[in-house]
Amino acid sequence: VQLQASGGGSVQTGDSLRLSCTLSGRTFSSYAMGWFRQVPGKERAFVSAISRSFGLTAYARSVKGRFTISRDNAKNAVYLEMNNLQPEDTAIYYCAARNAMSLRVYYTEAADFTAWGQGTQVTVSS
Repeated sequence: VQLQASGGGSVQTGDSLRLSCTLSGRTFSSYAMGWFRQVPGKERAFVSAISRSFGLTAYARSVKGRFTISRDNAKNAVYLEMNNLQPEDTAIYYCAARNAMSLRVYYTEAADFTAWGQGTQVTVSS
């Protein structure tokens, strides 16, 4: 399975960005998906996750209410809509995939995911 993330960039405080991640090589709808972020010197941190179906989602406390995860199984894609971006959101954002039996499960630990994208840089300036 291959993941390709895109949509990062440099923005100002309060701006919005939409990250996209496409999965190829396998059946996208078989995978629970997630977004993580990492800054230099720190471990990769959970941002958001979504189940295979039924739209079950989870968010890190720091992004809840500002970020929205969604997926389009017809387009093999997962998205992260990021609103009201803050300087502390600056990081490399990674999408991740985990083949899941259940339609309703999501994962929030990096160790639970078996495939990762290459990352896309998000920089928020004050």
